[in-house]
Amino acid sequence: MEKKVDVTSRAVLDIMTKTTEYLQPNPASRAKLSMINTMSKIRGQEKGPGYPQAESVLGDAMLRFGRELGEESSFGLALVDASEAMKELGEVKDALDMEVKQNFIDPLQNLHDKDLKEIQHHLKKMEGRRLDFDYKKKRQGKGQDDELKQALEKFDESKEVAEQSMFNLLESDIEQVSQLAALVQAQLEYHSRSAQILQQLSSKMEDRIKEVSAKPRKEYVPKPRTVLELLPPSESHNGGIHSAKSPGRSPGRESFKTWSIDFYTTRGVAPCSSPPRVSAPLDQPCCRALYDFEPENEGELGFKEADVITLTNQIDDNWYEGMINGQSGFFPISYVDILVPLPH
Repeated sequence: MEKKVDVTSRAVLDIMTKTTEYLQPNPASRAKLSMINTMSKIRGQEKGPGYPQAESVLGDAMLRFGRELGEESSFGLALVDASEAMKELGEVKDALDMEVKQNFIDPLQNLHDKDLKEIQHHLKKMEGRRLDFDYKKKRQGKGQDDELKQALEKFDESKEVAEQSMFNLLESDIEQVSQLAALVQAQLEYHSRSAQILQQLSSKMEDRIKEVSAKPRKEYVPKPRTVLELLPPSESHNGGIHSAKSPGRSPGRESFKTWSIDFYTTRGVAPCSSPPRVSAPLDQPCCRALYDFEPENEGELGFKEADVITLTNQIDDNWYEGMINGQSGFFPISYVDILVPLPH
């Protein structure tokens, strides 16, 4: 009986550990779940806040990206469908965890903490009294018969208590069989419910495929390409090739803003509102505007396409300083064509 009790004790401990690993295969998840349960007990909560199942985490990701793709995307709609199923699977897994814990792990833990520990206590006490009896038996002499008889009675008493407790445990193993049956039933319920959820999801995916296949296929219509104009070499300082469209923002514009404000403040130059436009003479450094330029920052010089602007300075590789109609300011080099270059 003692050997069978020892095997039972080791089986209970190992099976509890392996069952927890079965419910939460990820060691990090088990550690976090254990921490949450411990904190719940410290705070006096009967049930912990729970731990998000891997299925629920996957469902959240699918829902987030499905919403980003929008209802016009077939893939986005399919992700939303899948996310709902994943969340249901997470809830089913939560139910499995709770069922197994209450009806299998907790009873095994109770068996280990009470019955098996009590048997180990009786066996240890019996072993101590056996050693006491053997010691007194070896020192047997005149006047010691009563002590020896008393030691034997105590040993027999402990032996009977230990044997009775082991016998009761081994004969009542129907309880452990019932607990094992509860584990199997919980697994069956989990897999059955999961199969139903996945079958429903599979049907939805098939419907999505049919829906997408039935839609007419759209043809790709490319956007119009940028038209390039060729100017005579005599009218172009940089080879005569320019785009018919505005080149967009100059790369140094934002970083140039603060510098230009300080520069104009120092020089005392203020931009004008909308004076009459006068063409600059061609006997001094000047350029012709290729596109309209609307100033967005203080210190920038606005102009219209074909305006002639007097050049006063080149700030850097991207910006000129110039004047038109009595207004001075900065403008991108890419917006103009040089007529008379600045002296070197």
